[in-house]
Amino acid sequence: MQITANNPDRKSWLETPENCDFPIQNIPFGVFITKDDIITIGTRIGECAIDLGAFHQLGYFEGIPLTDDIFMQDSLNDFIADGRKTWRLVRNRIADVFDAKNPKLRDNKAHRDIIIFDVNEVEMLLPIDVGDYTDFYSSKEHATNVGVMFRGKDNALMPNWLHIPVGYHGRASSIVVSGTPIHRPYGQTLPQGESTPVFGPSKLVDMEVETAFITTAANHLGEPIPVDEAEEYIFGMVLFNDWSARDIQKWEYVPLGPFLGKSFASTISPWIVTMDALEPFRCESPKQDIKPLPYLQQTRTDGTFDVKIKAFLETENGDLNLLTTTNFKYLYWTMAQQLAHHTINGCNVRAGDMMGSGTISGPTQNSFGSMLELAWAGKKPITLKDGTQRVFFNDGDNVIIRGYCENENVRIGFGKCTGKILPPVTLK
Repeated sequence: MQITANNPDRKSWLETPENCDFPIQNIPFGVFITKDDIITIGTRIGECAIDLGAFHQLGYFEGIPLTDDIFMQDSLNDFIADGRKTWRLVRNRIADVFDAKNPKLRDNKAHRDIIIFDVNEVEMLLPIDVGDYTDFYSSKEHATNVGVMFRGKDNALMPNWLHIPVGYHGRASSIVVSGTPIHRPYGQTLPQGESTPVFGPSKLVDMEVETAFITTAANHLGEPIPVDEAEEYIFGMVLFNDWSARDIQKWEYVPLGPFLGKSFASTISPWIVTMDALEPFRCESPKQDIKPLPYLQQTRTDGTFDVKIKAFLETENGDLNLLTTTNFKYLYWTMAQQLAHHTINGCNVRAGDMMGSGTISGPTQNSFGSMLELAWAGKKPITLKDGTQRVFFNDGDNVIIRGYCENENVRIGFGKCTGKILPPVTLK
């Protein structure tokens, strides 16, 4: 089935500003509360949020086999579980209805008033009910930088890193939607030169600039997903800030890996951009230093996507400071390899599961994806516009991640992934 929604020549009768993240070729999916306090699944074109529950009830999905309540829910899980054929039919139909040449909804004011909202008049919610969340560690540059800092140049990469997409099971309950404030977490830390830990708020709260992909129900327990089929089970992607308390993590991570230093919060952008929308932005995957084992060998070489990502620090005085400019295409391990490895032992993946990419760092200092790297473990403080310096984040700092793809025809964006750091809660 063709992806007609991606036609770069298509225009919408809804206004879309120049360089908008959400042209008619995007058609992402999210969940929001309308001004009438109704929770609905929707999409976005330009500055308009579109209520797909009302759109469906009024007959605009006629001929597509959908349950009556598929878009009248508080998560996208059931829609995602319907699979790629349904996703494509729905995106194509939305593009047709909002095409500049189609008068059916354009000229029906009564229906428009029910279906279309100003995006500033709706409240975005977490788009999925995350059942399981896995975070990978797939940037060679990031893994090397961290290894150099803590183990030295000669032992930067662990022996397994070039052979498997390293990952760990994260905490799904603390994944929050963009705009949710983050309290500085408490935990144990070991002060430099001491042998006994102390308890208190983390002093080293960091961002991790990532993306995450969302899966559909992919396999039964015991059945691996072949690497060349893996993309069929990926619904779409979001921007992802996997917050990290570096001092807590450093003390706790041996022998079982991250725990309290990671599980206090992870932030995602509210609109899931489908893999269909990203299809025009495929690019060559990085050349892998060691040929992986057969189950990780992809047939296609364009297994990644050219997604430009920037992270900013907004201070309390309103200054916006660019911290980094990186790109999803730098990741050493592809999403297909991550999903194939995740399931090679028979682990079953379900609709709404989320897989983080791991921190995305590029080859240059200004493309690193964490403050740990940007300030090089505190040795190279970053000076902001207001003259203050950061090695990690202060209370009141607002971290903003933006991402988009573009070519000569169209720009497809993810919107914003934001989180403001608040002081620690008062303990009882």
